[in-house]
Amino acid sequence: MSEEKFRVESDLLGELKVPAEAYYGVQTQRAINNYRISHMKMRDYPDYIIAIAYVKLAAIQANHALGVINDEISAAIEQACHELIEGKMHEDFPIDMMQGGAGTSVNMNANEVIANRALEIMGHKRGEFMYCSPNDHCNCGQSTNDVYPSTIRLALIRMNKTLVASLTGLISAFRYKAGEYKKDIKMGRTQLQDAVPMTFGQEFNAYADNLEEEILNLDRNVQLLHEINMGGTAIGTGLNAVPGFAELCAANLSKLTGENFISSPDLVEATPDTGAYVSYSGALKRLAVKLSKICSDLRLMASGPRCGLHEINLPAMAPGSSIMPGKVNPVIPEVVNQTCFKVIGNDTTVSFAAEAGQLELNVMEPVITECLFESLCWLRNAIDTLTEKCILGITVNQEHCKEMVKNSIGIVTALNPIIGYKNSTKVAKEALETGRSVYDIVLEKKLMTQEELDNALDPDNMLQSHSFRLKDDIAKVRQ
Repeated sequence: MSEEKFRVESDLLGELKVPAEAYYGVQTQRAINNYRISHMKMRDYPDYIIAIAYVKLAAIQANHALGVINDEISAAIEQACHELIEGKMHEDFPIDMMQGGAGTSVNMNANEVIANRALEIMGHKRGEFMYCSPNDHCNCGQSTNDVYPSTIRLALIRMNKTLVASLTGLISAFRYKAGEYKKDIKMGRTQLQDAVPMTFGQEFNAYADNLEEEILNLDRNVQLLHEINMGGTAIGTGLNAVPGFAELCAANLSKLTGENFISSPDLVEATPDTGAYVSYSGALKRLAVKLSKICSDLRLMASGPRCGLHEINLPAMAPGSSIMPGKVNPVIPEVVNQTCFKVIGNDTTVSFAAEAGQLELNVMEPVITECLFESLCWLRNAIDTLTEKCILGITVNQEHCKEMVKNSIGIVTALNPIIGYKNSTKVAKEALETGRSVYDIVLEKKLMTQEELDNALDPDNMLQSHSFRLKDDIAKVRQ
């Protein structure tokens, strides 16, 4: 690249060439040079950039209102922030998500982009920072140590909304399937052994209810992210921020985003604290654990087609083998399982990183951020994939499931309150040893009349609570 396509900027470490067309500056360029770790960039997460733009906008509005920065510079910085919020200049955030410096590169990337765009708005050239400085103006009354965590919290709040929207779609899909197969009977199982009958409607509704709990849990934990430490500056003492800045910045951010942000009552405590991240990561892990369990259930129910449970059919998405003709694998639940394992692993990383904070700052916040963003995005994508490519296309093998229930020894449980546990055990044992049906053995032993037996084994009675009475003759024997 020829010399005219660069401009030269300087910082503490000296001069460095920066691409002439870039809005970012020297400190961002150093981060580009230093950190080539994850190959995931800040610009890969639009909510990240939008969040820091909102934080910077709230800060410049506070500084302007408090008389710290003049009208012209404030207006230019505000316009630059609004443009970032609108999605402009996002390509100028090229730094790796994994980095040292506790997020300083992220903060300075934003400061440089905003300052250079503000310079253009005021009629100056990029890099003429004597008119609008990344540090003196865009970072006025701030530090990476309050900007960075406040940004992460807002980004997570925004990203949580999209995750919940995807999760709501999955829940709706399960509700739809529950309605479609609400009367179709199947065998319930505990410890992979036959238990008692149920319907697919009950099965699918249970999955929906199970996941709805996770929306509530995510929302509970996301509330912890609304406490911010803006105005704490370096370690929470508020050095270089004017009185009133912390409270006004939180109020501005609330008004701009529609979220109820509050300024932490103890900024020194809040600056190194990562407890909210640990809690929210735990909520993501809990969702992942439940989602993975559901996908494992789907794979079991779809096992076969001739030598497994074969209760349901999952949509065929790809040939299943390079050597076994006709084989189709449950690839969508499998990929969701693996995604969930990654989220569980990310939660472990978040825990270690949160513990590694020392004294007045946790320098490990970048890896916490990377893990949380990755978990959110992977989960959202996996949930959307599961909904669209699997759940909505599930069909039930109704007759096969009816036959399994009819021939199951597990139905003897429904007779337990009527003929007693001891008799039920004998019937179950004989059925298992001889291969005969529970129905025939009960009639042969005259434990019940056919009418009584048919009533007891009526699906409507086996699928819900109902009245029953121990047979009189058995009750007398017990006495």
